Amino acid sequence: MKKKSKIKESLGLAPGTIVYTGYKEKEETFIDTFDFTKSSFEEKKLNDIETCYNYKSTNTTTWININGLSNVKTIQKIGAHYNLHPLILEDIANTSQRPKIDEYEEYLFVVFKMLYYDSNQNLKVEHISLILGDKYVLSFQESDGDVFNPVRERIRRAKGIIRNSGPDYLLYALMDAVVDHYFLIIETMGEKIENLEELLFSNPKESTVQEIQNLKREALKIRRSIFPLREVVSKLEKAENSLIQLKTKNYFRDLYDHTIQVIETIEIYRDMLWGLMDMYMSSISNKMNEVMKVLTIIATIFIPLTFIAGIYGMNFDNIPELHFKYGYHILWGVMLFIFFGLLYYFKRKKWL
Repeated sequence: MKKKSKIKESLGLAPGTIVYTGYKEKEETFIDTFDFTKSSFEEKKLNDIETCYNYKSTNTTTWININGLSNVKTIQKIGAHYNLHPLILEDIANTSQRPKIDEYEEYLFVVFKMLYYDSNQNLKVEHISLILGDKYVLSFQESDGDVFNPVRERIRRAKGIIRNSGPDYLLYALMDAVVDHYFLIIETMGEKIENLEELLFSNPKESTVQEIQNLKREALKIRRSIFPLREVVSKLEKAENSLIQLKTKNYFRDLYDHTIQVIETIEIYRDMLWGLMDMYMSSISNKMNEVMKVLTIIATIFIPLTFIAGIYGMNFDNIPELHFKYGYHILWGVMLFIFFGLLYYFKRKKWL
């Protein structure tokens, strides 16, 4: 059953009004926090946002991850504590917002999409918002479950340079985890396209058209989610902002290359899907041509036989062969000769 759009709920409201437009309703909002330095870290799971307020005054790097956007009161509280612009709070809860970046004096706001396939291989798109501050990164997700576990493990085990770097590198690490997962998405889509190609060559069915259309919609959804991210990463790489250190821009440059690679791949897959539809139509046309060829050959064989049967089926008494003793046998012989003669001719022409 098609879900009703919730965007209309925000129509006509004042700018900055927080309205959650997604469908992943949650009664509770869960909060994960990582507070770390080069030599130590602290991980907590919280149920109320007020507990996070103490992190703002520390000299550590803090990552606060909020799971659940339907509880707009929590978003309002954290927005008031970190002095976030009302339009940012509105975009955090607006799941239809395209990927973008907004620069403010004290923080950067980044919106993008996290993609994944569920257990039924249906593509899911989750709205992700990141806020980069002087000593913190805030992340907002629609629901539990994400692709950030590798980042969490690197913080716990002090792998790489994430504990030696600031929040700008943490922002990069989170975005990089999402972009790396895009490669799994397009790999899965590539496998689906290959399976459809094999099916089209072996046994195309009417249901194949629907599968192609579903994949085309998936490709469009992926492209709409990923394509604007190129501009976002490019702005982060070129940003003249004190929140992003010069050494971190090299990582954003690498992230930009990965984003371009994903976009180019999805564009190739879109062209391949259009080609699959043409291939399906060609396969159906070839099958129809084969059927028409067989029917034409059958009709061609029986036309002279029908002609002979029609001649000798007329009700005239003065047909010369009518009273001939062996006329019936001769007629059968002539008809069989024509039948096998045409079969031999068609085979020699390789029409059979």
